[in-house]
Amino acid sequence: MHFADGEVPGEYLGYVHKKVLWLAGGMGVLLILLVYSISVGAVAIPLTDVFMTITGQNVSHKWDAIIWNIRLPQALAAIVAGCGLAVAGVTMQSILRNPLGSPFTLGISNAGAFGAAVSVIVLGTGTMQSRVADAVTINNPYITTMMAFLFCLLATAVILLISRIRNASPEVMVLAGVALSSLFTAGTMFLQYFSNDAQLAAVVFWTFGDVGRANWPELAFMSLIVAAATVYFVVNRWNYNAIDAGDETAKSLGVNVERVRLFGMVASALVTAVIVSFLGVIGFVGLVCPHMVRRIIGDDQRYLVPGSCIMGGILLLASDTVARVIIAPYVLPVAVLTAFMGAPIFIYLLLRGNRI
Repeated sequence: MHFADGEVPGEYLGYVHKKVLWLAGGMGVLLILLVYSISVGAVAIPLTDVFMTITGQNVSHKWDAIIWNIRLPQALAAIVAGCGLAVAGVTMQSILRNPLGSPFTLGISNAGAFGAAVSVIVLGTGTMQSRVADAVTINNPYITTMMAFLFCLLATAVILLISRIRNASPEVMVLAGVALSSLFTAGTMFLQYFSNDAQLAAVVFWTFGDVGRANWPELAFMSLIVAAATVYFVVNRWNYNAIDAGDETAKSLGVNVERVRLFGMVASALVTAVIVSFLGVIGFVGLVCPHMVRRIIGDDQRYLVPGSCIMGGILLLASDTVARVIIAPYVLPVAVLTAFMGAPIFIYLLLRGNRI
């Protein structure tokens, strides 16, 4: 079949239309979930009042305080962290050509947690308290983030070195991630051993990922880093598509594979470091979300990258919402729920087919 110059086949238009429609539907679900998440909790707020408060209409000073000071920054932090972890995961899976790649499985999250723990305990960038709430207050988040970033880079460098070994298989990469996770977890335990009771309780509490720790300044900083990294990943979407076909194929198309892989891993490490240093370790989001989206809209990075962002925001926001109401008035750290949800979902994806 021949097409006139400039004419686009109808099948391709339908192919693109379905993916764009799915992305738009995902954004709609995310916005609806955001409003619902703000309305539920120890104090229930009517959905109409939530909408009116967010749009600037003064319904109640009480609602204003709860929404603007507590629930809205927490919900937005869940969306930003979910997007960041998911887009870091999908990028790692592509540039390493490893379906099990993610900040959590490759040990990068635990490396960032160790770096943040070093900053808090050794450098004194956090104020330790023995209360259950606010067990750690980060009084210098930039040094904490820098330390987390440095250790994330260290773990990333090890992964890149292993990926350059000839015929390095996905299994080898995962085993390397397990070893790195154990190493940095041991380092964190070493620091805890020499901590006092209040510091020990604080560090253990901080290690549990919780989006409720982010206030507006932290949220703004996380949003800036995640947005910049996401734009970078979207700009390189064609390079990632080429690498998915193999390093030799990508090089034949003019892609500088080594540079794309290095910059992609550094950007992923930065996103992971920022999220870990502010919120703690949140697992499985970066691993599961890309595969969920991949099964729906395919491997094309043009749609897989933004789709993973949307799915990451939905999954982490939904998890945080459930964590706040499942044993109300007590609030579970969201990382506990993502682990319970992520493991069965990932096992299900493994059982659905031969390819993850």
